[in-house]
Amino acid sequence: MDALKSLEVIGLIPAGGQARRLAPLPLSKELYPIGFYVSQSDGAPRPKVVSHYLLENMRLAGIRKAFFILRPGKWDIPAYFGDGALLDMHLAYLTVHVPHGVPFTLNQAYPFVNQAIVALGFPDILFQPADAYRRLLERLIQTEADVVLGLLPTRQFWKAGMVAVDADNRVLQIIEKPSQTDLNYMWAFAVWSPRFTRFLHDFVQTHSVEQELPIGDVIQASIVAGLRVEAEPFANGRYLDVGTPADLATAIRDLTPDLGLS
Repeated sequence: MDALKSLEVIGLIPAGGQARRLAPLPLSKELYPIGFYVSQSDGAPRPKVVSHYLLENMRLAGIRKAFFILRPGKWDIPAYFGDGALLDMHLAYLTVHVPHGVPFTLNQAYPFVNQAIVALGFPDILFQPADAYRRLLERLIQTEADVVLGLLPTRQFWKAGMVAVDADNRVLQIIEKPSQTDLNYMWAFAVWSPRFTRFLHDFVQTHSVEQELPIGDVIQASIVAGLRVEAEPFANGRYLDVGTPADLATAIRDLTPDLGLS
């Protein structure tokens, strides 16, 4: 427990996708404006981009450093966030050149995070509660787990990584996008220890790429290999995947208040 407590926590944000479900867009989907924030400099409302919400949730858990991992061409993201001063964070940017899925994207950060706790978040998923990362980190340290998954209820199981847990919320199985299931929870974000970071690194080094590899499949492989994967369910939690047109429309409606700007 003390060993984990002493480690830095670093956010990893995979942003290597091409947003085909929303194409064409004039900007990276991670910068789509949804709602507003209040500028600290003058108190005026400013457009709030979708990935701002994820960074805000990380910052609430005390995470001060994060990497965006980009495919070449998405230079508008570093141009917008810069060094992270907007959120009182330190941001840096890596590029990925292997289009085989999130595990390969995340592995680009291996040299920079292999001695840290990683907080994984997807920049096109809005989720609640805002203190979720804090609770995941507490569980990681208390249980000395290798991975802790944040679980949210969903009825759209065919679009998600569904999770089976035991009575103590230890993860038994992750099933990617099942056609039918009795499971009620999907995982939407995670934290993990250096042990899983090394497992991920070794896994992608030896994995034969014939089709895109979901990160849930790697976590499932780690369970089979004997790593301890825990879950923190949020029964009243909510999420929106704004990479889809329907959820994007919902997010715009729900997060754009009448500011009297007209």
